[in-house]
Amino acid sequence: MVDEKLKNELSKQGIFTTTLEQLYNWGRSSSLWPLNFGLACCAIEMIATTMARYDMARFGAEVFRPSPRQADLMIVAGTVTKKMAPQVVRLYNQMPEPKYVISMGACAISGGPFKQGYNVLKGIDRYIPVDLYIPGCPPRPEALLDAFMELQKRIDRQQLTGANRPRHLNADEPSEFPVPRFGAHDLEPANNPNVWKAPLVQISQTGTDESGSH
Repeated sequence: MVDEKLKNELSKQGIFTTTLEQLYNWGRSSSLWPLNFGLACCAIEMIATTMARYDMARFGAEVFRPSPRQADLMIVAGTVTKKMAPQVVRLYNQMPEPKYVISMGACAISGGPFKQGYNVLKGIDRYIPVDLYIPGCPPRPEALLDAFMELQKRIDRQQLTGANRPRHLNADEPSEFPVPRFGAHDLEPANNPNVWKAPLVQISQTGTDESGSH
């Protein structure tokens, strides 16, 4: 690594230094291509983010790709019905690595106001790994831009080697995940245990859970 003081002094002379890791991460974080698909009302906010007022292209998402084979960012925008869940996983599997997922809106995160419905998936993270969550119903375009910039910061901090390297650089981590099938009463499997685990709630002696509610 080049000393920061030396880098600053060299930059004053018009000489810029960097590392292969920084250059690699800069290239990826500055050219994220989202997949062009939406599921419900959150997709309207996603579309608004690409329009002239917000112009998501300014931050590196220049084009939304119509093919998953040309995209590296999936924005799950809207309600994921159990009929649509297998298609979302199938699209994710067709995306090349490295790839990332933003879960946009209450419905994509947990089912939202339709959580108790028999036909709505209670969160897309039951089947595919999610990098960032955007709460809201629906979240505004500014929230999506904030999540997009946060994802860029995470990519910039990624290490190409070592124990802390990202998932796509770990040969033991899967790139594709099982596509759920329609069973007699529900999707089978109900979730991917390698991705999602039910949260544990510890009950205290006073009869309250860890959040303090009865």
